[in-house]
Amino acid sequence: MAKEVKIGKIAIGGENPIAIQSMISVPSTDIEGSVKQAVELEKAGCEIIRAAIPDMAAVELIPAIKEKISIPLVADIHFDYRLALAAVENGIDKIRINPGNIGSEERTRQVVEACGNAGVAIRVGVNGGSLDKRLLEKYGSPTAEALAESALDHVAILEKYGFTDTVISIKSSNVKTMINACRLVSERCDYPLHLGVTEAGTEHMGIIKNAIGIGGLLVDGIGSTIRVTLTADPVREIYAAKDILKAAGVRDFGVNIVSCPTCGRTRIDLIKLANEVEEALRGCEKPLTVAVMGCAVNGPGEAREADIGVAGGDKCGLIFKKGEILRKVPENEILPALLEEIGRM
Repeated sequence: MAKEVKIGKIAIGGENPIAIQSMISVPSTDIEGSVKQAVELEKAGCEIIRAAIPDMAAVELIPAIKEKISIPLVADIHFDYRLALAAVENGIDKIRINPGNIGSEERTRQVVEACGNAGVAIRVGVNGGSLDKRLLEKYGSPTAEALAESALDHVAILEKYGFTDTVISIKSSNVKTMINACRLVSERCDYPLHLGVTEAGTEHMGIIKNAIGIGGLLVDGIGSTIRVTLTADPVREIYAAKDILKAAGVRDFGVNIVSCPTCGRTRIDLIKLANEVEEALRGCEKPLTVAVMGCAVNGPGEAREADIGVAGGDKCGLIFKKGEILRKVPENEILPALLEEIGRM
């Protein structure tokens, strides 16, 4: 089990739930837009928000965002250790650094001491593009072993100065490499791991890659916090993260929808109905399993374990509860009838 690390008002690792993260995609020069997006992410279910701090002007984002949200804010720092020091001074909850790209060890020491004195956690981030020449020469390429060794080397620097409120992030655009690197590190230390497939792509393929990479590790009990990286609205990352956590069986976010793939027996527009049910129940927090099935074969029988559901008929639907049929309704009344029954539960 990973050790517990506090990030602002929440904690990850230990017995704590897997936390969902995302990152502000608005340019750092747009403070108003950044604040607006941070609020939207929190409303969608984001539990930790990260913001890029590329220059001193961007430090102004920290108090502006923290005034409007109640969840932890992480500063993403590269190259300039002074930005990390300024972020700590302005009340950041966590610093994301790569000790290998912010200069000398002395500069790292200053960041570590500032974070330690302020109770600010540090996320050590490693990816294929950040490996030093020594490791590239040793392994020939950004292999899982190279990434794992790099991460542990950086953690050792923090430990040298007595700092252990550390989270490790090892990311790769190669799913298999990311999985293997995280497994190696989890075997060698007990720091919480931040999971994610970097540069995963657009929403469609990005969700698939993250579901394999993140989900595969979660079912093995590895990982304390996740970010689903997508070239899309970051709110979509939150929805995908929730779905991955539900599918992996590690967190319950309200409604779980099961639906059949349709076949020649189907006599209703099941694809349209399933999508409408999913969208209508997106914000429902009731811990229910809702079945949307194409016919009686895959209806009350196969989906009898569902709390509530519908089985398609000939231009109609059978609303059922725990396998027992409640009523029959015309096709155009299925959605409102189903939502009405859910509302009573």
